[in-house]
Amino acid sequence: MWSVDLKVLVHSHLTSVGKGNIPVRKISDALHAYPAAVLAVLLSLGGCEQERASGHAAAQAAPPAVGVARPLVKTIVEWDEYTARLQAVESVEVRARVSGYLESIHFKEGSVVDEGALLFSIDPRPFEAELRRLEAELEQAQAAEENALAQFRRAQRLRAGKTMSEEEYQIRRTSRLASAADVDRARAALESARLNLEFTQVRSSVSGRISRPFVTEGNLVHGGTGDATVLTTIVSLDPIHAYFEASERAYLKYMRLSRSGKRPSSREVQNPVYLRLADEEGFPHRGHMDFVDNRLDPNTGTMTGRAIFPNPDGLLTPGLFARVRLPGSGVHEAVLIPDAAIGSDQTEKYVYAVDGDNSISYRKVRVGPLVHGLRVVREGLKPEERIVVVGLMRVYPGVTVMPEPTAFEAAPEPLGPEDAQPVVAPTAQKAG
Repeated sequence: MWSVDLKVLVHSHLTSVGKGNIPVRKISDALHAYPAAVLAVLLSLGGCEQERASGHAAAQAAPPAVGVARPLVKTIVEWDEYTARLQAVESVEVRARVSGYLESIHFKEGSVVDEGALLFSIDPRPFEAELRRLEAELEQAQAAEENALAQFRRAQRLRAGKTMSEEEYQIRRTSRLASAADVDRARAALESARLNLEFTQVRSSVSGRISRPFVTEGNLVHGGTGDATVLTTIVSLDPIHAYFEASERAYLKYMRLSRSGKRPSSREVQNPVYLRLADEEGFPHRGHMDFVDNRLDPNTGTMTGRAIFPNPDGLLTPGLFARVRLPGSGVHEAVLIPDAAIGSDQTEKYVYAVDGDNSISYRKVRVGPLVHGLRVVREGLKPEERIVVVGLMRVYPGVTVMPEPTAFEAAPEPLGPEDAQPVVAPTAQKAG
């Protein structure tokens, strides 16, 4: 038995001979010294070479197997998605309308309040005293008016009997008019005092969720001026707005679709909008467009749009981020293929088409968004063509392949073409 080291030595010598590095004489010496070892190495080397040659021939003979399929043609609506910010339809800063000391607070922080609910009480005693003073002034003015009226009627009788001069008559007539004006002024002052007393009870002007009180009991609040004290804030909950920004390119797309009649403008109809929150699947909240701004923001180059959503359970909270989805096209037939069948060549997209002789052809394509889990192909591919959908990296233009039919399906979509129809509003539509 010859050792493994000896076998390695003989193998290396023979390899060197093949490369012209070892004289043939040394091989002859090796044959005489170790005839069995040399014979075994020669046989093993010959077997390896045969295996290598047969494998190479097999690789050249067998074309690569790839999965092929024809594009799917389906009636779709392309949906555009935007990031939106939820905002209350009504947002109110509750301010004091009269000055005074805050006496009491009548709501729970963060609770939902109804319109007209009592929120704060300001010390009413100064306003009650002012009201009583003005009530007395009104009574005094009314008494003066009665006296002036009696004097004026007496002057009328005396003037008719020519026992009163015209000058005296005009004095009493003017006195009567002035007393009537004094009564009107006293009534107005009294009404203002009643309003001020009413304003000591600060009530909610809208229904919604209230914040915390910004002023605690016992503090002096100022009212009736531009710097009136803000006591708290209230935001309405149902319905709620979602504001989003569309790019200039998207705005131009919507305008051209509207002019071609493929998709109505959101300024003319209430196109549907769907919304989802950060922890939700799909787009479970349905609303509609109700406003599009009149110009693009020159700083960002975007157009502001607004949708409105019902919010009966109050889940949609002002300030939340959300994703909104609205129709980005009209209903049309589209060519759809798997995203894995599309290759990238720098800035271009392409697919490999399988010709009638099973050879590969390069097809440059223009793609659109994902719809039903498949990519929309706008240009460059015909519905009857076969394309490589599995094994894209194993082929190149001109190579012959072994096509294997492969099936793919459109994934179920929560929104279909029928869900893209404009909302029919029971009242007059807003411009939006």
